[in-house]
Order: sequence, then structure tokens, then C-alpha cells
Amino acid sequence: MLSPERVLQNIEGGSKKRIIEFFSKIIAESDDDLTAEAVFSGLIGRERLGSTGIGEGVAIPHCRLAGLQKAIGALICLSEPINFDAIDNRPVDLLFFLLVPEEACDEHLSTLGTLAEVFSQNEAREKLRNTHSTEELLQVATQLFRT
Repeated sequence: MLSPERVLQNIEGGSKKRIIEFFSKIIAESDDDLTAEAVFSGLIGRERLGSTGIGEGVAIPHCRLAGLQKAIGALICLSEPINFDAIDNRPVDLLFFLLVPEEACDEHLSTLGTLAEVFSQNEAREKLRNTHSTEELLQVATQLFRT
């Protein structure tokens, strides 16, 4: 689900809307079946239902998309935390974006559960935050998100 081009370190977020736009463009560039507009619309639509900021500086923006063949994930570590309307009102610096096929309800819930479990661990969050390169972030993420 994670690939090297979708693990990004030291990214300037700016705002919730900007980082979602940034991610949407990255996905559209790497997947001919998706447009940045469709990804952005799906993620913003989900955010309107309630923030995906789960607390402790973490957000897991996610949605289901028609036409998507397999789940896509992206891990972004921001250079500076941004307001993400998280449940604990703390700014967010770790984001895991998750897109799943529209019909993949069980996979979606299972993956979200796994992500929430990993991100609930202080040690896991600190390992991700203490990386200094994209390669190191990918290596740590690969170890943490093994199922």
C-alpha cells in the first residue's frame, strides 16, 4: 500500500486544505485512473463528516473512491504541525492518507483499525517523528505497519 514516492518527510503543510490538495495531486500524478479533483473531493467530503485528526499529532484522512482498484496509502511527516481540527485540539504533524476502492468496506475498516492501533503507541509516533530522511521514514513505517 505504501510506496517510496508516497512516503514524504519534512513537507510544509500550511493548512488542512493545502495538505489534502498536495496529496491529491501526488496521487493523480501516479495513478492515471484518478484525478486530483476526485481525490480531493472524496477526502474533503469525509472531513466534513468529522475530522480524521485522531489526536496526539496524528491524522488519518481517508475515503472510499469509485474506480480505484486497490488501496493506496501515503505517509507524510510535516516540517511544522498544522491545525487539523483533531479530537484533542492539538496540531498534526503525522498524516497517513488512505484511499480504498468504493466496495472495500471491510478492508477499509480493517486498515483504519491497524493504523489507529499503531498511531496510538507513543513509541511508534516518536520513531516516525525522529526520522531524518524519506528513506528512513519509509524504513520505520514498513516495520511499524507490518501486519
